[in-house]
Amino acid sequence: MLAWIAYATIALVWGSTYFAIVLGLESFTPYGLVAWRFTAAALLAFGLGRLRKEELPARRDLPHLALVGLLLLAGSNALVSWSETRVSSGLAAILCALVPVGLAFWGRERLDGRAWAGLGFGLLGIAILTEPWSGRVDLLGVGALLLAVTFWSFGTIHGKRHIRKGGLLTNVAVEMATAAVVGHLAAPFVGGHQHAPLTGNALGAVLYLAIFGSVVGLSAYMYLAKAWAPSKMGTYAYLNPIVAVALGCWWLKEPFDLRMTVGMLIILGSVALVQLRPAPRVTMKAPSEAA
Repeated sequence: MLAWIAYATIALVWGSTYFAIVLGLESFTPYGLVAWRFTAAALLAFGLGRLRKEELPARRDLPHLALVGLLLLAGSNALVSWSETRVSSGLAAILCALVPVGLAFWGRERLDGRAWAGLGFGLLGIAILTEPWSGRVDLLGVGALLLAVTFWSFGTIHGKRHIRKGGLLTNVAVEMATAAVVGHLAAPFVGGHQHAPLTGNALGAVLYLAIFGSVVGLSAYMYLAKAWAPSKMGTYAYLNPIVAVALGCWWLKEPFDLRMTVGMLIILGSVALVQLRPAPRVTMKAPSEAA
C-alpha cells in the first residue's frame, strides 16, 4: 500500500513541477533554479532526517550518492529546466515519459510481451501528443529532454545497485547537496543565477519545487526504486503529462485539442498494461537498504 501511495505522489507532484519550473524561470536561469531549489531542499531533507534519527550515509556510498545527484538532479533537472525555455511544459512532461524505457534498458529487465506492448503504446501516445512530423517541435529542446531521460534512468539504476546504507532522507540530502553545489558553480558561466527581478511566482515556485518536488517527490521515488521493478516504477512518467498539460492549459493558456486527448487515453491504457501484468524478472540484485 505504501508503494502505491509513493507512486501516486510521484505521478501528481512531479506532473505539477513542469508548471512550477516555468514559473521559476520568470526570474531564475535554469542553473540558478537548480542551485536554489536544491540548496533549500538539501537543508530541509537533512534536518528532517536528523530529527528522525536516521542513519548517516556510509562513506563508501558517498561517491555513488554524489553521482546520482549529479545525473538526476544537476544534470537531468537542469536540462529539463533549460528545455522549458524552448518547449511547452506539457511537451517536456510528455518526452520525459520515455523514462520507463530507459529504466527497463539500464536495469536489464526481462520484459514480457504485455510489458513491451504497454511501453510501445506509451510511445505511440507520446508521438500523437508531440506531433514530431509537424515540424513545430524545437529540436534542441527535444534533444535536451532525451539526454535528461538518459541521465535520469541510468542514475536511478546506478543508485539502486550501489547505494546500500544510510537513511532515506539523509541519502537524498547528499544527492540534493551535490546538485546545489553544481548549480551554484555552473550558474555564473551560463547566465548567472537570475535574469530578471525576483517575482512572487518565482519565489513560490522555488519553495514548491524544494519542498514537494524535491524532498517529498525524491524521497517517494527512491523508496519506490527499492520496492518495484524498473519498468513498473517508471510508468509514473506516463501520468505526469496529464497533470502537466492540465496545469499548462489552465494557467499558461497552452493549447489543448482532441489529438492530445487521444494521446493521453493511449498513454493511460499503456500504463494499465504494464501495471496489471505479473511481476517481471530483473537480472540485477537490489540492495538491502533504501537508496
